[in-house]
Amino acid sequence: MSPAAGATRPGTIAQHAVEGLRRALTSGELAPGDKVRQEEIADALGISLSPVREALAVLEQEGQVTYLPRRGYFVTELDVDDLREIYELRALLEERAARRALPLLDEDALERVAIAARDCARAVEGGDVAAELEANRRFHFGLLESPGQNHTLRVIRLLWDSTETYRAMYYNAPEARHEAIAAHDRIMAAARAHDPDGLTTELQTHRAEALTRLEHVLSEDR
Repeated sequence: MSPAAGATRPGTIAQHAVEGLRRALTSGELAPGDKVRQEEIADALGISLSPVREALAVLEQEGQVTYLPRRGYFVTELDVDDLREIYELRALLEERAARRALPLLDEDALERVAIAARDCARAVEGGDVAAELEANRRFHFGLLESPGQNHTLRVIRLLWDSTETYRAMYYNAPEARHEAIAAHDRIMAAARAHDPDGLTTELQTHRAEALTRLEHVLSEDR
């Protein structure tokens, strides 16, 4: 695990540990099924075991790691049925959120989404998967967030968190990265046109393409 740059202030040690673990997950350094070796992580980040354990508790709540009694923490493994269920739930909730948010997206909000799309494209060209994941998340949630949807967005975030490691696997394929950029362009066009049916259709197509690729990745692993 690569150590993070810069000194860590006492008040940010637990968050530092969370961010370090997230980097390891999104970079593929920790892959589904891997044991999380707490001592190695603590040494790499230059911190004690206590904040590492706090960070693992956070990631366990998100579904990214799983604790097995007497064995420790492991990166959560999902099978094809798990992924399909998660993506089906996302489809239901994200359509609801997008239809409610779209009428409230003014030019400033749309520009923030467009900036996220451009950041995503730059990360693709630079081969920076972690930066692409971050920009991709800003892009999608910029289209979904609006007042009065706190519970819906909380569940959507949990669903995203539970598959973040697999999303990183998806983005490790160059063709998938360019496919996603093209999908973002189509989604952005529908959002700028304030076309709810077009927007939800493009979002669903994007999810379906990602799920198909992930199903293929899982079948190859077997």
